[in-house]
Amino acid sequence: MAPPKSAYEFLDFVNASPTPYHAVASAVKLLEAAGFTAIRERENWSATVKPGGKYYLTRNGSSIVAFTVGAKWRPGNPVGIVGAHTDSPCLRIKPVSKKSANGYLQVGVEVYGGGIWHSWFDRDLGVAGRVFAREADGTFVQKLVKIDRPILRIPRLAIHLDRDTNFNPNKEDELLPILGLVASQLNAPTETPPAPGSEAGSSSEENYQPLKELSERHGSYLLDTIAEHAGVETSQIKDFELVLYDTQKSCLGGLHEEFIYSARLDNLDMTYCSIQGIIESVKSTSLDNDTSIRMIACFDHEEIGSTSAQGADSNMLPAVLRRLSVLPIGDSQTSNSDEAFEQTLSKSFLVSADMAHAVHPNYARKYEANHQPQMNKGTVIKVNANQRYATNSPGIVLVQEAARLAGVPLQLFVVKNDSPCGSTIGPMLSAKMGMRTLDLGNPQLSMHSIRETGGSWDVEYAIKLFDSFLGSYGTLEDKILVD
Repeated sequence: MAPPKSAYEFLDFVNASPTPYHAVASAVKLLEAAGFTAIRERENWSATVKPGGKYYLTRNGSSIVAFTVGAKWRPGNPVGIVGAHTDSPCLRIKPVSKKSANGYLQVGVEVYGGGIWHSWFDRDLGVAGRVFAREADGTFVQKLVKIDRPILRIPRLAIHLDRDTNFNPNKEDELLPILGLVASQLNAPTETPPAPGSEAGSSSEENYQPLKELSERHGSYLLDTIAEHAGVETSQIKDFELVLYDTQKSCLGGLHEEFIYSARLDNLDMTYCSIQGIIESVKSTSLDNDTSIRMIACFDHEEIGSTSAQGADSNMLPAVLRRLSVLPIGDSQTSNSDEAFEQTLSKSFLVSADMAHAVHPNYARKYEANHQPQMNKGTVIKVNANQRYATNSPGIVLVQEAARLAGVPLQLFVVKNDSPCGSTIGPMLSAKMGMRTLDLGNPQLSMHSIRETGGSWDVEYAIKLFDSFLGSYGTLEDKILVD
């Protein structure tokens, strides 16, 4: 059976999204095409956000929240949420990255998250992220950059020089990518022309630079290439946040294209499915009779603990929910209740969507015998007695009912007692807000590798599950209630 259309559409999404900034930009395109309107946190929402509307907001350009307001929403009513994250383990260019050794130009990088770093060797690496450039009028603008060709590579040492089969590279000294040859830079310009808006003869105070010029901190060829792809002059660039990524495109594979071979499945798979889930829910279930708010929230920095202004452990989700819970309705200019926020939290439910482990046929002993998820057999509910996942039985009943309505399968997973267990945004948000929560995710292999493997049909299953959950939560909420 041919893979569903959604699998091919996911490939387009992940190929366009090598960084959280690009993932959010890709999400914005999908949401705006579906009629969602942009709002900003710094604005007053009381005159903008209305029952029956569809909206989204971003923070830092790397986290995004999208929601719909049911036409029959009232302060204190429930919110159904699917939460995911936009970041993945990667190598980030250091603030001072210029390096050279033995005739090679190299780039200093910093590890982000818990990657399988040996998988980054002998891959064709590009650079992507965001650049801040100074315009002629003195303003600073963000530009997204995606150098979609291999300009970097981390070569492995030949087996003749290292017979050790336990390959565990030193992350500081042996994870340095090669950019080129020193000889190629002999004729490179050594001075950076003045930035737009600066004038010859300007005061020394205006020319003062608190930090060393970028041309002293980074290789000139790298800066010129970044500027070219950002559409600015090299002298306009004032700072950047750039990471390395594998330029090999994501694709379908396997005998019947039943697999997805891709970078960043963890967690762009769930990010994409949550976005498509809320879009599809509006198509399948009208907002006209909905008493709830449907929401997706995709955060940055989950891979490093979520403790940032745009992470799940920030005030982002509570702040959004607080503002929505007390929105004026109709001609009223005040909330119907001073306790609306707390009422909303007690009635709401969070599906924490982060990828799950599929059983590996070569390492089946690593999995609990009765909990071995398979790809293309449905989204996996993740359970842990020690609350590394926030799942409990009322949540399982609720999500199972949403899956039944959607006609999609589910699976269950627990780790072995002698195995460590990862965690997600679920427990921290559940504890922060006192909100009922369940952890789930699509099954995959090679989690945190530069090249991961997932199921092509699981994308479709998750979209349908999130569509059903978001569209039906307003009616299911009071049927599965344990105070």
